[in-house]
Amino acid sequence: MTTGNPLKVIIRFSLPVFLGCLFQQFYSMADTIIVGRTISVQALAAVGVTGGVSFLVLGFFFGLTGGFAVITGQCFGAKDYDGVRRSVATSTLLCIVTTLAITLLCVLTVRPLFEVMNTPDDLMEDTVIYMSAIYYGIWATVFYNMISSIIRALGDSVTPLIFLVVASLLNIGLDFLFILTFGMGVAGAAWATVVSQAVSGFLCLWYVSCKFPILKLKKADWKWDFAFAWEHLRVGLPMAFQFSITAVGCIILQSVLNLFGSTAVAGFTAGSKIDQLAVQTLASLGLTMATYAAQNFGAGKIGRIRSGVNKATAVCVVCSIVAGLFVLLLGRPLTALFVGAGETEVIDASQTYLILNGSFYLILGLLFIFRNTLQGMGFAFIPLMAGVSELILRVIAAFVFARYYGYPGVCLASPAAWIGAATLLIITYMIAMRRYANLRYRRYRPAGHPAFAYEAGT
Repeated sequence: MTTGNPLKVIIRFSLPVFLGCLFQQFYSMADTIIVGRTISVQALAAVGVTGGVSFLVLGFFFGLTGGFAVITGQCFGAKDYDGVRRSVATSTLLCIVTTLAITLLCVLTVRPLFEVMNTPDDLMEDTVIYMSAIYYGIWATVFYNMISSIIRALGDSVTPLIFLVVASLLNIGLDFLFILTFGMGVAGAAWATVVSQAVSGFLCLWYVSCKFPILKLKKADWKWDFAFAWEHLRVGLPMAFQFSITAVGCIILQSVLNLFGSTAVAGFTAGSKIDQLAVQTLASLGLTMATYAAQNFGAGKIGRIRSGVNKATAVCVVCSIVAGLFVLLLGRPLTALFVGAGETEVIDASQTYLILNGSFYLILGLLFIFRNTLQGMGFAFIPLMAGVSELILRVIAAFVFARYYGYPGVCLASPAAWIGAATLLIITYMIAMRRYANLRYRRYRPAGHPAFAYEAGT
């Protein structure tokens, strides 16, 4: 990603990422549709209650593995292939330790957490059953995300897509098998997701072992280096906490939403699934810019990063308009897929959510682009602080807007958070680019691992 027309490179890389995200949303929607249509609306609401908590845990690992891959991408951009292998080995060891610790913590606290969240009594048991299964399968999510992030860091966005398509189709088949044939209820939907991600992860591992000679790890690559591990944690942990901080805001938002009853929860759940589908073009642009910025930062091409961000912003404007029209025109019929056309109150609640959120998709797209670009360049603190501001604004808006505007106020909490976080990120990016314009960039490699320095010059 360090050569060629930036716009073409970004679009070519982002299209497979977009299709991968799309398929991921499709099988997430399949879970929800099958649960809502084959079990009950209450089961749909029970799965919806878990959204914020799932994002808290799984988002942490998504950010962690993505942060580790930033170091891998920087090494690859600098043509430091020994560093690439050592980065992969270090990432693997760090993921194993964190996965074991967090899985144990989550399993022990699953029910108390949902009690604190004001989960309605008629949803509690299904909620705990579903989330417990997801927790036991955390390893599968981490396994797939780590390997797919590494593959994308090397510039290949097609392979993760192929295996994700396989996992998506497998997930839908397992949904019907576990729920309809085995009668597993909401647990069946959870285990279908876990098994599918595990299969996708193993397929990625097989592909890497066959097609990427530079990733054939040697004994020396596994040698523990605290300084090198800290480079990964320095980028990975803030990205992980940024996702988790955002998730905390979603959990508090869910707690406020739960007070409006099962119908509102079901409508919000269906609307959020459609919303997630609509914004995948924007999310894909963000993921692309993380890899693009990491490789070009490693190669010392700061001006190319600026050009890529400008092109991505133009694409973002078009995509946000299309996404807004998508939820405006198709929100009602798509919601009916989840609950049936007769559930008019649920459909109305979903449409309210979609209209209010869809009006702010441009802001969300800019947030994705600038946050991922800064993270790809190695900035960790400011994106984390943007996550903190997002948390604060979402919580304040949830309580204040809900008090004065009811359910629509809850729906407006996320757009309020996007505005605050995006503003901070854009200002930081502009300051950073102005700084780099007055510096001559050079790369050095102390103790065999990547680091960066800058010296005054033109």
